[in-house]
Amino acid sequence: MTPATRQIVFINTAHSITHYSLLILPTAVLAMAVRGGPFGESYGPILALATGMFVFYGLLSLPQGWLVARFGRKTVMTAFFLGTGLSLIGAGAAHSPAMLAIALALAGAFAAIYHPIGTTMLVEAAGDKPGRSIGVNGVFGNFGVALAPVVTAFLANQIGWRAAFVAPGLLCAVAGLCWMRTPLAHVSAHANARPFPPIPRHLVRRAVVVLMLIAMSSGLVFNAYTILLPKLMQERLAGNASLLPLVGLAAFLVTLCGALTQFSVGRMIDRSTLKQVFLPVSLVLAPAMLALSFAQGWLVLPLAAVVAASIFGQVTVNETMAARYISPALRARIYSVRFFVGFLGAAASAPLVSVLYERTGSVATVTMVLSAFSVVTLGCALFFPNRREELQPALWAEATPAMPIAAE
Repeated sequence: MTPATRQIVFINTAHSITHYSLLILPTAVLAMAVRGGPFGESYGPILALATGMFVFYGLLSLPQGWLVARFGRKTVMTAFFLGTGLSLIGAGAAHSPAMLAIALALAGAFAAIYHPIGTTMLVEAAGDKPGRSIGVNGVFGNFGVALAPVVTAFLANQIGWRAAFVAPGLLCAVAGLCWMRTPLAHVSAHANARPFPPIPRHLVRRAVVVLMLIAMSSGLVFNAYTILLPKLMQERLAGNASLLPLVGLAAFLVTLCGALTQFSVGRMIDRSTLKQVFLPVSLVLAPAMLALSFAQGWLVLPLAAVVAASIFGQVTVNETMAARYISPALRARIYSVRFFVGFLGAAASAPLVSVLYERTGSVATVTMVLSAFSVVTLGCALFFPNRREELQPALWAEATPAMPIAAE
């Protein structure tokens, strides 16, 4: 294994850890909400303790470019592994709502490191065809999303909810120690192999506007859906606390469908314009989410899988937008802003799910609200440019002979 390949393995592993760590509580809460327990017996108030986690996850993505410039990628990624791992261990040791909220907030703060830094490193290593690499990386991230409910449910059922936080925290810390012993590879050689094409300014502005709008709406929908999924499976399929492992398995299978779709979308992107992939993926989301609001029994599984496939497929499209329309010199900053905007939407997801569920006592209202937000995603897909030059960058010069845009 070359140093560059070894580094990509760590980047992909970090993506799994990031999403896994954010989704432990939504399943663990099903075991934590017991009469006489330290956190009470209500689902909503315990879930709301994750609000600080998602707020810091969003806010602290913005300064990551500055931190890397000051301390270097090696140090910042080391902080990600060790900080996230120790914070999860702290969450498992919490004995009060305040302690749990603080530990989760710290986990979110350290997890915020990954996306701006890891995605930039990945795109630089991918060269002219980033779709496949982003798709593979997305599979790792969503494998973390898929594993979180099933492993958390198993650990909570067999050992206790505290083990559901401590075990992944220890694994994350061990990964950090291994990362510290791994030399940092120079993977940016491909990024400078060919000059960035002269893309018209109005198309770049249009792409950036769509990128930011979709970041906000998809950040909310993605996070709220993954938070809600275990409760949705419990309410529509299980309905019994003793069937917690079944809830986790159902959520795992649904999320796995989304992860596999993300890989397929990544391969399609390298052969198609972004809009040709983005539009059909977005078209099915709102109606499928709306149908999920009313579905009962085993019909929930295929509908939930379609929703997951659409949501996760969009992620690969969104992350490829910057690679195709933003020059390498600006890409890290654009990714920082894009993830900052997206995670602000994600930060609203936990309180949104908590408040709507507490007021209605059902997941149906939450999914209907998410269906409305999904219409924004469709609008973004309709507005995004559809240019054959994306696949043949040399044609950009012919398309705009009079108004090239500089690469910096």
